[in-house]
Amino acid sequence: MTPRSYLILHGWQNHRPEDHWQHWLADRLTELGHEVVYPQLPDPDDPDLEVWLTELAGHLDALAAGSERVVVAHSLSVLLWLHAVARDLPGLAGVDRVLLVAPPSQSVLARYPEVEGFRCAGTLFGRRLDGGTLAHATRLVAGDDDPYLPEGVQAAYGDALGLAAELLPGAAHLDLDAGYGSWPSVLEWCLDGTTKLTVR
Repeated sequence: MTPRSYLILHGWQNHRPEDHWQHWLADRLTELGHEVVYPQLPDPDDPDLEVWLTELAGHLDALAAGSERVVVAHSLSVLLWLHAVARDLPGLAGVDRVLLVAPPSQSVLARYPEVEGFRCAGTLFGRRLDGGTLAHATRLVAGDDDPYLPEGVQAAYGDALGLAAELLPGAAHLDLDAGYGSWPSVLEWCLDGTTKLTVR
């Protein structure tokens, strides 16, 4: 088995419930013998970008050397990742693959004071993730009916980042409310980065 280490990052108001697909994913990967880091980020109901960036840097530094390093970010943590890219956060270059799942749009973030600080300025998108800035491959996926992405993921993020977003029909925000307690194709992608992501 190819050794891998995984960092799984949750979103706003997520207290890592056991029935969420990220918890399910962490359990499955651990059972398969991989190193999995699935941290509870501080104050998930009222997060602070700077605190989360510090936490992210520490977790990236702790990923096992000599293994493939994979990051899976959902919802608000996609914005965390984009800010980390813009700042060249230490440890980013050691990441091999990244999956960005269901980022909330800028217009949605602006409506909530608790997460408004995670909004991305226009200059942030100047760092195109597919242009060789980083060594890792990045994929962007969202539901085609995500209520937190009224503009659509391609318009909100894909075009600016130079990524072709993958749309999942009827997947909404890919959260528990949408029925994502398990998500077999994301496990398959974690084990093989060429896997096509599908609905649960």
